Amino acid sequence: MAWHKELDELAQRRKLAAQMGGAEKVQRHRDGGKLPVRERIERLVDAGSFHEVGGLAGSAQYDEQGRLLDLMPSNLLIGRARVQGRPIVLAADDFTVRGGANDGAVGDKLVESEQMAHDLRLPLVRLVDGTGGGGSVRNIELKGHTLLPKLRMWPLMTQNLACVPVVSLALGSVAGLGAARVAASHYSVMVRDTSQLFIAGPPVVARIGQVLSKNELGGSDIHTRNGVVDDEAESEEQAFVMARRFLSYLPRSVHELPARGPLPEGELPDLAWLRDAIPRDGRSVYKMRPIVKALMDPGSFMEIGRRWGRAIITGLARIEGWPVAVFASDPYVYGGGWDGPAAEKFTRLLDLAETFHLPVVNFVDIPGFQIGLAAEKSGAMRYGVRALTAVAQSTVPWCSILVRKAFGVAAGGHQSAGRFNFRYAWPSAQWGSLPIEGGLEVAYKAEIEAATDPEAKAREIEERVRSLTSPMRSAEAFVVEDIIDPAQTRDVLREFIDVVIPLRQPGERAVGYRP
Repeated sequence: MAWHKELDELAQRRKLAAQMGGAEKVQRHRDGGKLPVRERIERLVDAGSFHEVGGLAGSAQYDEQGRLLDLMPSNLLIGRARVQGRPIVLAADDFTVRGGANDGAVGDKLVESEQMAHDLRLPLVRLVDGTGGGGSVRNIELKGHTLLPKLRMWPLMTQNLACVPVVSLALGSVAGLGAARVAASHYSVMVRDTSQLFIAGPPVVARIGQVLSKNELGGSDIHTRNGVVDDEAESEEQAFVMARRFLSYLPRSVHELPARGPLPEGELPDLAWLRDAIPRDGRSVYKMRPIVKALMDPGSFMEIGRRWGRAIITGLARIEGWPVAVFASDPYVYGGGWDGPAAEKFTRLLDLAETFHLPVVNFVDIPGFQIGLAAEKSGAMRYGVRALTAVAQSTVPWCSILVRKAFGVAAGGHQSAGRFNFRYAWPSAQWGSLPIEGGLEVAYKAEIEAATDPEAKAREIEERVRSLTSPMRSAEAFVVEDIIDPAQTRDVLREFIDVVIPLRQPGERAVGYRP
């Protein structure tokens, strides 16, 4: 062969690149409970589907005759692959090579991966482990000067969030740009105990007098409760399963529509139990998640962000195989009242639904915004107003099921008042500007204070007013479109999906300013 020397060198380079950071560092990586990057890729994507881009990039050593002696590969692997038969772009950090620091063309490859996902209109999965392409102090000595921070990839990352599904898995200690890449995603996962996320790690934080372990400073217990990261996995394998499942609900890009999944098989469970699911005593709690799961296709509900903004339950599911975004109040947390994190969590999923053309199903039991000094100090109203603005800006089909309470400004966002929405109430539903028990003392203050027995008078007024709060009375006045038997809820959701699925339109969305 005329080019046998070059082909031999090519094979040698690929063999050296496949060794990653070397046997010793790879073993140390395994001893820390983490998979080497190439095994991570193998376990995430369809077998044999990874097509690496830039696999020859790295730092080489040569002898005096210019012959290759050794090659330290780049610490970022990028390329294309398939997940459940669908193409994706993959960017995966290799912590065994220089701990993820910014050399070996990693910056250029990072930009290339973002550009590839955007221009090919393919979902992007990031496996982040280390600084994720950020610089290091060592670079100062290597380059002989310092670098002014310039996030070349950030415009592309921003464009991708508006164009293609982006999933980031934090699989080790990620800091700086690596941490930012995890947060700049539609869906993110950390692995319990083996992954941490920081603005700056423990050695840097120790300089301000805070001596903390990695998990104390940035473990998954912290970031899955503050909303920086969506979910926690018990292992890397589970994180890969979660990533694949999330992508299964979404299209390749905003220029396509979410595909229909498998239809439910066999007899669906009887829903007669829903008639007794809501306690007659409005102060009693009940479990919302079994209701949601029963009304979606069996096994299709994927909850997202369970550990933060807990007054609201959010996730993805299917109805008759069609992907939908699901919201549901959780009366076990502040009675379902919204605080700042709950409103922010609501807005985040609604943005995902709007971006990728997912119909919305909303199970409503909202007593209003949380009240009290803590709520005021947390800025609940600001986050709440942003959520209400997101509702008004949404264009995706919307169906609301009024399960129980719908009071105040927060409940006003159960659907957009500016267009037609599907809406049904259960007989257990109750609504108003504010709950009766919270407004009697204000509205009837003079009458109650003038009574011989103020407490008895208050009970009398409350009983009189409550007799007028039946949802049947509101239906008479067409305040609500329909009241249904809870056992029939699946039927109305099927009809909703059947009507609205043909109305979906692909394309990028335009959103105005949010306060």
